[in-house]
Amino acid sequence: MNDIHALDPADFRSRFETLLERLPKEELAEHSFVDVPCDRKPWLDTGIDLAEGESVTSFAVGKTQLQGADFWFGADFQLWFRIGADGEIFRGTRASHSFTAERSGRLYLASYFPGEWSTRTGGLATPDEAYLQASGTLAVLILRWRKAPLEGLNKLAEIGDVEGLVASEIDRLTHPIETPPGWNYLWFAGPAEIYRPCRTPEEKPAICCHTHRDVGLLQKDIVLPLSPDTRLRWAWRMDRLPSAVREDTLPTHDYLSIAVEFDNGQDITYYWSAELPVGTGYRCPIPTWTARETHVVIRSGSEGLGRWFDEERNVYRDYLEYIGGPLPGNIVRVWLIAVSLFQGREGDGRYANIAFVTGERRVPVTANG
Repeated sequence: MNDIHALDPADFRSRFETLLERLPKEELAEHSFVDVPCDRKPWLDTGIDLAEGESVTSFAVGKTQLQGADFWFGADFQLWFRIGADGEIFRGTRASHSFTAERSGRLYLASYFPGEWSTRTGGLATPDEAYLQASGTLAVLILRWRKAPLEGLNKLAEIGDVEGLVASEIDRLTHPIETPPGWNYLWFAGPAEIYRPCRTPEEKPAICCHTHRDVGLLQKDIVLPLSPDTRLRWAWRMDRLPSAVREDTLPTHDYLSIAVEFDNGQDITYYWSAELPVGTGYRCPIPTWTARETHVVIRSGSEGLGRWFDEERNVYRDYLEYIGGPLPGNIVRVWLIAVSLFQGREGDGRYANIAFVTGERRVPVTANG
């Protein structure tokens, strides 16, 4: 696929207009172009009313830039949807997304970062003023089909394409990336195509990770008392780190990790750093995560990349050393985290044999844990 992030919004619109003029009328009920300003808080009323059961495809381009920052966020990460003023929010995993309206109502769109959701209906956990730091526009095309989206997209592809957007959506619909069984993406960060089931060299179950200019926070619920001898064990193989420099600043905060969440909302995330010394611990540099997430470096540098390692951490001791304060009562989740949004590099890794051990008790998290 070509670089859609380099596509000019005006060119995006004119090229799609040309394609749609040639599409047979029986394929499409209506199409609309909508501009979503990135410096305005959610939500934008599109003026489009959808009927329950209606099939829709969106395409989007554009970037959100933050004042004083060298990084930006593409429409594939930024664009969120809501049907009705109290509807549940959702987004796609690419710069294209097809969906069936689960209810009738007005279609609303939003540019997400630097905001963060507080409710599943699109309330903000961040102040409205945060959007004053942002600039840019997301150019969005909404297609309302008379038939199934895949059928209409195939017809459209026979006519042409715009920087591979149509082909990408056909591929997404026909070759969906399966989320590892029992795991779910963190709802307010949104879904992704980063993690998938795979196998170890011994043909045991594993979770593969590939990230490129995106974010994925995969979670699995597990309730386990936190005791002085509670240990997290896992195997991993890091093939490519998404950062070549230290990750403890916002512009360089790209990493792959495994994390433990506690019942007080705190989490410790263990990761392989490009430069920081083993044993380094620090609070997350993303402002909305600083109060709840602590990063701990357990491997560093390029030596060992491409090889499997077995790891073990005493979670109780790490909590006391790196977070401190009153201890939580329980562990409530395990996370796999991939961030490559800030520098736009690629990261690759694999995880297997994830389990907690307390005394003689072993609690597997993955199938082979």
